[in-house]
Amino acid sequence: MNMRRYQIVFLGMLIFSFGAGAQYEAYKAPFEQTMNVVYAERDGVGLVMDVFVPKAGTAPAIFKPGESGKGAAIVDIASGGWSSDRGKIEDHKIFKMYDVFCCRGYTVFAVRPGSDSKFTGLEMLDNVNSAIRYIKEHAKQYGFDPERLGLTGASAGGHLACLAAVKAEDGDPKAKDVLRRHGTRVKAVGVFFPPTDFLNWGDGKEAPFDKARGLFYPCGDLASHSKEEINEMARALSPIYFVKENLPPFLIFHGTADPLVPLQQSESMVAALKEKGNSAELIIKKGGGHPWLTITEEIVVLADWFDKHLAAGGAPQG
Repeated sequence: MNMRRYQIVFLGMLIFSFGAGAQYEAYKAPFEQTMNVVYAERDGVGLVMDVFVPKAGTAPAIFKPGESGKGAAIVDIASGGWSSDRGKIEDHKIFKMYDVFCCRGYTVFAVRPGSDSKFTGLEMLDNVNSAIRYIKEHAKQYGFDPERLGLTGASAGGHLACLAAVKAEDGDPKAKDVLRRHGTRVKAVGVFFPPTDFLNWGDGKEAPFDKARGLFYPCGDLASHSKEEINEMARALSPIYFVKENLPPFLIFHGTADPLVPLQQSESMVAALKEKGNSAELIIKKGGGHPWLTITEEIVVLADWFDKHLAAGGAPQG
């Protein structure tokens, strides 16, 4: 954990322990957590997720407890800097993501898609798709409707969520592999400060390929590839270039003071989605960084939005 991340997480813990007053007093977590559920295997490596199943508990009124999410589920892509160590799930726990969703009745799957030290971005995308298929196949076991599935993530997790949504794959009803019978389309996508365009990083700047080199090629090998090849891969990993009609609705949150991912990345993505006739909304957090300490407030907003878009009924997702 780098120093900046440590400071943010530590301050977040202080806010929820002391600084936010009575609304964040100690309470019984509204979920049962199962760790390291294997959803796929790749190159001899088991890919895992944590499952948060709602249960009776208590929660601050600001979280709006209830049953609005009963029978629905959220897939949370737990990745930061395209690394998916357990610390990413712990970060989301600290900022109460699972509390907010579970206290409304949502089942949450915190998917770890692998890290760029082992997998490229396109391989991580395949891992996310494998997770979505696994989750749909096991919907009955966990007690939710596979047609009522939302997708979320922050930063790199938001990037992979957007990429999975715009490149969603259809299922094959005749596939021998039962997981392949499920498509990867979801019903709604809500993400935080996602990179969406590696070819245009805003203000004429180039994306920080040196910091995400493992995302492009195995072992971060950029030196043996031409500029044209690198740009081709950058495009393949940029959700904005795969926006089309009939995508699920999107909600994106981004701060004006984000030091890592320019606000332009979310602005451009929302504009591209709307241009193709899709439903898309951007909520801008004034002074918000990467993340911001009061991000739980926006998670509650996201939960409200999922309540609307994951309600029972609607077109099948495949």
